[in-house]
Amino acid sequence: MKGSLLRRGERSWRLKYDVPGNRKRETRYVTLKGTKAQAQAQAAKILATIATGEHVDPSGETVAQFVGRWLRDWADANVSNQTWSGYAQMLRKHLVSRVGSVPIQKLRAADLQAIYAAMAADGLADRSRLHLHRIVRSMLKHATQWGVISRNPADMLDAPRVRTTEVAILTPAQAQTVLEALRDKPLYPIVAVLLGTGLRRSELLGLRWENLDLDAGTLRVEQALEETARGGVAFKAPKTRHGRRTITLPPSTVAVLRDHWKAQQEQRLFLGLGKAPAGALVFGDWDGSPRSPRALTHQWSNIAKAAGIQATLHSLRHTHASTLIAAGLDVLTISRRLGHGSPAITLNVYGHLFKPDDRAAAIMEAALTTIAKP
Repeated sequence: MKGSLLRRGERSWRLKYDVPGNRKRETRYVTLKGTKAQAQAQAAKILATIATGEHVDPSGETVAQFVGRWLRDWADANVSNQTWSGYAQMLRKHLVSRVGSVPIQKLRAADLQAIYAAMAADGLADRSRLHLHRIVRSMLKHATQWGVISRNPADMLDAPRVRTTEVAILTPAQAQTVLEALRDKPLYPIVAVLLGTGLRRSELLGLRWENLDLDAGTLRVEQALEETARGGVAFKAPKTRHGRRTITLPPSTVAVLRDHWKAQQEQRLFLGLGKAPAGALVFGDWDGSPRSPRALTHQWSNIAKAAGIQATLHSLRHTHASTLIAAGLDVLTISRRLGHGSPAITLNVYGHLFKPDDRAAAIMEAALTTIAKP
């Protein structure tokens, strides 16, 4: 399939090409943005879709069609399976369901604002609206770069405002209630380790025995386990570059892990599986295979409901962080322990838990008095 590419501006090109019509071939034109090499690459993709019968006239491409193209041509190669699944769900549920049939070139800022307003009216969280806005803005940025639209309508909107909400944490009494309810049950060591370390669910399920040094009382986070409809259960790198970290363990958590190791070996021997190798998962399934993150969350939900506690599995991580904050541990140490990308993230999530230090005036008075002395 042939086409001609002519320069229209410094970074603007016009592609002229033919497509099969009902009786004869029809000539089409599309404007492409970028360098000559970028325009040639975009033109090649357009011409390839004609050859395979998958061509969509850029001038008539709908929002739904472009969402599919963006997920295939950009997201496939640039984000993880978990992120891809999240993008696809948000776009199809909130964008495509409302404006999917609208031509992408006719999508307006007012259409997006109406979607955000409808989400708010449906009771969806502020962060969900902000998340959709960021995804749509990124997608339409690529639509602009690819010459599909002339400007990004999401850039014309203010990002949805997110009102501050306090994270859910367990009180000491609630934590004790849960642990007592789980005593001698399979979920007990998982909950005890989450409370003692502040690990994410994905990090806990990706933990291997070789990552633990129980004699030294340390744990090394090297990988995480994710579960998506697109990629199934798979291991991945930690969430941030600070996610790969070493965590010190409370003696009680070390004791729980020692008991769990012993129980795991006894079960394996009973099943005829032999002693677990050093690379075995600490919290794998009965046969050592990766455990389903979703199944674990479901099990926790049943336990919390039975105990009359409104808290998610992630609340155990929040409880760990809040305990450290209440004890006066500095924010940098807490941030590194949690594997946050920066202390700013820690402050954004837990800032309301840090108590103001009233010693500032006294410290400055002492310093100024010293300076003022002859």
